[in-house]
Amino acid sequence: MRIPLQIPGERQFDAVGFGLNAVDHLIVVPKYPQFDTKLRFTEHQRSAGGQTATAMVALQRLGMKTAYAGRFGSDDAGMFGRESLANEDVNLKYAETIKGATNQLAFIIIDARSGERTIIWDRDERLSYSPDEVPIELASCGQVLHLDAHDPPACAAMARVARAASAIVTADIDNVYEGVEDLLPLVDVLITSSEFPHRLTGIADLRTSILEIKSRYGCAIVGATMGASGAIVYCNGEFLESPAFAVPGGCRDTTGAGDAFHAGFIYAMLSNEDLEVCLRTGNAVAALKCRDLGARAALPHAKELGEFLSEPPAVAGG
Repeated sequence: MRIPLQIPGERQFDAVGFGLNAVDHLIVVPKYPQFDTKLRFTEHQRSAGGQTATAMVALQRLGMKTAYAGRFGSDDAGMFGRESLANEDVNLKYAETIKGATNQLAFIIIDARSGERTIIWDRDERLSYSPDEVPIELASCGQVLHLDAHDPPACAAMARVARAASAIVTADIDNVYEGVEDLLPLVDVLITSSEFPHRLTGIADLRTSILEIKSRYGCAIVGATMGASGAIVYCNGEFLESPAFAVPGGCRDTTGAGDAFHAGFIYAMLSNEDLEVCLRTGNAVAALKCRDLGARAALPHAKELGEFLSEPPAVAGG
């Protein structure tokens, strides 16, 4: 199926991102702890993350030219997070460091048996954007504007400018934040966490809730990532499902898998691939990411991704 969107002509960047960055403290445990117990962890690591920032890193590694706009704290974590993006050659002209603010942090407990994780996080309110504070000039600089829908009114301001400039707006959303329903009609490609459609619509069945979102907001593509079950989208009156791939060597950590999926999908979309290929590529980048701890350590380069997709790799659970 062809994607029902026109890829814009060449821009300064292939993709620009507006949204979160974070510094993650990863804690690996042999099993998830029960309440009121003590458990020795087997590994600890500090790693850079955040939905949009990680997606831009993933696209940069795949050969895309990217820029990131978001706010860092002025603390050590903020400096670490900013340097992690600079070291990947993500353009940071429109990123800000907020004096006196602490960077977004997450403590992530990873079950060594499966690689599944639980995230405990906090964000300094001084890192938030209001609509009149957004770097509006960046919104039209990319073929794609990618958002994670934190600060929805600010995201909507960016999305309006992007769409006016014929850029494609993609969004990765996992929670119902205040104002998100005003943002959704401005999104072209809405692929969320599997829980979001239920949270937004109150409809438990995933397919039915996706149809409801399409009906309400009119996004060209609506879908969800489903972890080990892959991904599903609704487009042009049809549902398409794409299975997840088995992680080479076994899954170590699922942190950032959704961010990686979005990067793979955008990469294939900007390469003028069919929707089926976009889904498959997103699942492949997510699987490769899960080989190592943290959101970014195992993100593939284009050659590695191409080799993985040509083998062909095993399907998860197969």
